[in-house]
Amino acid sequence: MKKLVFLLLLMVAPFYLSAQESETASASQEDENYIEGTVLNSSTNEPLDGVNIINLNTVKGTISKPDGTFRLRASSNDTLYFSFLGFKSLQIRVTNDWKRFGDVKVKMTETGIALEEVVVKDVELTGYLEIDAKNVPVYKNVRYSISGLESAYEGGNSQPGAFNKVLSAIFNPADFLNKVFSNKGSQMRKLRQMKEDDNIRDLLVTKFDRETLSALLQIPREDIETILSRCDYSESFVKTANDLQILDALSSCYEEYRVLNRDKG
Repeated sequence: MKKLVFLLLLMVAPFYLSAQESETASASQEDENYIEGTVLNSSTNEPLDGVNIINLNTVKGTISKPDGTFRLRASSNDTLYFSFLGFKSLQIRVTNDWKRFGDVKVKMTETGIALEEVVVKDVELTGYLEIDAKNVPVYKNVRYSISGLESAYEGGNSQPGAFNKVLSAIFNPADFLNKVFSNKGSQMRKLRQMKEDDNIRDLLVTKFDRETLSALLQIPREDIETILSRCDYSESFVKTANDLQILDALSSCYEEYRVLNRDKG
């Protein structure tokens, strides 16, 4: 009986060891797909909690923990974007050494925040309805909704010109939209991925500087405004919308361009 049990153990052992080695190799490979680091204040070396870290290549994000540590899926040569209120944003490329040696200290520098003076101009009422009705400003803007947000946002003049402007870009190779969308197709296709990542959405809804969008899309901030203008989004929307709303507007404009361009072909 003992010999039989011993023989069975000899038969089963190779399969058990093989399974263990397979699990270990799988776990090791999974770890290799991630990088780890710690975000610190460059002036105090204190850890920074809540720093937004985005892999610009995979369009996936995470947030640093209270001790400043983070873990994110990344490959060598991927570029990570670090953003935190009151600190200068950073773009850092993942190196082989980072993948090999593990935890890397990323130090962010504080920046001064200058608040611009805002002048609020009152509307003077005379008490005469006919006169006051003419003095009250009326903005002819259309309200659009965005998934994930309770309130709608203003997205351009009510005059139906956006379709014609995008259509003109299709048939005019020199048009700005044609140049941007045809040369930046891979970046513009990231728009949908950005909207699907909760960490990126949460970041963009709090930002109004277009800096993160510019880094993600590899498009200058002034070009973002030009794109929206060509898609008939009003100046007031471009100046007041948060980055998530701008992202949705860019996505809508690009999708419309793609549909028209496909129909043209």
